[in-house]
Amino acid sequence: MKAKQGNLKIVLAGLLLAILMASMDNTIVATAMGTIVGELGGLDKFVWVTSAYMVAEMAGMPIFGKLSDMFGRKKFFIFGLIVFLIGSILCGTAESITQLSIYRAIQGIGGGALIPIAFTIMFDTVPVEQRGKLGGLFGAVFGLSSIFGPLLGAYITDYINWQWVFYVNIPLGLLAFVFIVFFYKESPVHSKQKIDWWGAATLVGAVISLMFALELGGHTYEWNSGMIIGLFTIFAVLFVAFIIIERNVTDPIISFPMFKVRLFTTSNLLGLLSGMAFITASVYIPIYIQGVLGGTATNSGLVLLPMMLGSVVSATAGGFLMNKWSYRKIMIVFSVIFTAGMFLLTTLKPDTGRLLVTIYMILTGLGIGATFSVLTNAAIHHFDPSQRGSVNSTVSFIRSLGMTLGITVFGIIQRNEFSTKLNDIFAGMGQDHGQLSNNPAVADPRVLLAPEARAAISPDVLNKITTALSNSITQTFMWALIPTALAFIVAMMMSRERLDSSIEHQQARREN
Repeated sequence: MKAKQGNLKIVLAGLLLAILMASMDNTIVATAMGTIVGELGGLDKFVWVTSAYMVAEMAGMPIFGKLSDMFGRKKFFIFGLIVFLIGSILCGTAESITQLSIYRAIQGIGGGALIPIAFTIMFDTVPVEQRGKLGGLFGAVFGLSSIFGPLLGAYITDYINWQWVFYVNIPLGLLAFVFIVFFYKESPVHSKQKIDWWGAATLVGAVISLMFALELGGHTYEWNSGMIIGLFTIFAVLFVAFIIIERNVTDPIISFPMFKVRLFTTSNLLGLLSGMAFITASVYIPIYIQGVLGGTATNSGLVLLPMMLGSVVSATAGGFLMNKWSYRKIMIVFSVIFTAGMFLLTTLKPDTGRLLVTIYMILTGLGIGATFSVLTNAAIHHFDPSQRGSVNSTVSFIRSLGMTLGITVFGIIQRNEFSTKLNDIFAGMGQDHGQLSNNPAVADPRVLLAPEARAAISPDVLNKITTALSNSITQTFMWALIPTALAFIVAMMMSRERLDSSIEHQQARREN
């Protein structure tokens, strides 16, 4: 249903606030974790703080998207917003890592409703002629949050206290609540469908098993341990059960016939692959700046500002270009830029100047930004409004899955490369790496990220360790070129549709 022009601006502002808040919360906590663990304890359990949010958010996305198609967007958006705010308040009051993890799961449930439904409401309320421009704005905010989150988290932790990493959501969420409750007028007509409870149960179980296996493997448990093998086995069984159920129920949560549409399938696959590569750059560039060049967490986050600005520019440009170019052409052009940026990251060295790092970041940001605005529009292109919730939630789910896989897979590669290079260094010095384990600055390479710990290491040893860290990061970027190149190939395989208002008008006439 199209909102009045005055109300539409307020509704869109509320949606943008919700997207910024929910998507940023997945990254804002990362830079505060050292302080949180130092105050609450539970170093052996800190991984659950991130995992709980991610698992709950991803499991909820397809379910809330489907429910919004069946019973209306507004009620589930408001539900998600309230749950997210309750979770945020509780997180700020946590007195242990276990409590914080539980409260983060509550937050994640709310976040799983906010992001896909916000995009769907935008598509419902905005005329198709303006959808490219506003889709670019929404995509820019989504992309900005993934880069701005760590920077804001570091600043709040350094200059206020870690509780405000969560409390900052309250004023943003209350504004979004007021804007949507009082200004968004939704059509009372919705599709009448049955709730696929078995599909929901198997999907949630599969996602939880997979995410915990990826998060805990290699950290808390060895990859070949019974726990991790068991989690992967449970995932496989539940996922197969989910596919069987979805192929046989009348109203599935994820409709597999949607994947018969070439544009929908390629858009999702492109989001998965580009998400894997992009999150690698977002995570390891700050580590390179802080661990190799030295500096505080806040300063390391500042280096991502060029990438943030680049992504905002290209997300906006992609939105405007949708009215002139096909989705395929847009994604090919920006995939070339993204590939160039990721390739240049593989050339980083300990003596690389900040100017070159900035240029590489701008190129990478320019390359990825268009995916945030173009892919959601491409994915819904062939589907009517009654399916938009499911389509958008599937796109969000698969992109989040790609980022999770990227963090896990490339995290393993970086750690293994770093460990191997450290062993080679100490062997060349005629020392046994294991014999230096009493020195915490060497036993745990992560202390390189703390300036006070770096000062305790001799310059010669520090130079060798930072060189090893730099090389491990560039090797990781080389591996990340694989999904980057595959993303370009998928862009070439997209069909040649472009944003077309005539399709929307035909659908509206059929509904009337």
